[in-house]
Amino acid sequence: MNHARHSTENAVARASVVKLMIFDVDGILTDGSLHFSPEGEVMKTFNVLDGQGIKLLQQAGIHTAIISARQSAIVARRAADLGITHVKQGIHDKKTAFLELISELNLSPEHCGFIGDDVIDLPVLTRVGFAASVPNGHDEVRTRVHHVTKATGGAGAAREICDFILRAQDKYDSALATYLT
Repeated sequence: MNHARHSTENAVARASVVKLMIFDVDGILTDGSLHFSPEGEVMKTFNVLDGQGIKLLQQAGIHTAIISARQSAIVARRAADLGITHVKQGIHDKKTAFLELISELNLSPEHCGFIGDDVIDLPVLTRVGFAASVPNGHDEVRTRVHHVTKATGGAGAAREICDFILRAQDKYDSALATYLT
């Protein structure tokens, strides 16, 4: 994957064929902070706008998935709340998890999108048709993706990507139509 591939036209073209959007969790669906309770339980904060964006993607017929290096009951609960059925947690080999997922769904890599923020995400980001990151993602990641959001992880970045995909596929207006009647 070449460095500095950011061009709006390229990103829109790539997003226009996404049939599966995959989300990293820490740094994307959350701000990347890990809060520990006195008992050692990890707590995470999710953005409600991101959740609505994921639901809009699903309603538009786009599959959604999570691939995360950390294992968390909180993530499983959030995924269930959002109707994300493809959840792979505790996965440090994200490439293998990605390849298994696209095999299960009978999709090719160019019809997949992934948003990640750190070097552990590069094996997937360099294989998908539409790769995205956040402005506070690692430099090595941001320079290798097709699109960098304006919003940071946990602060609307996932929603921004969902809206970007819906617009690229001319599904944004119909996705909002239910709410405008």
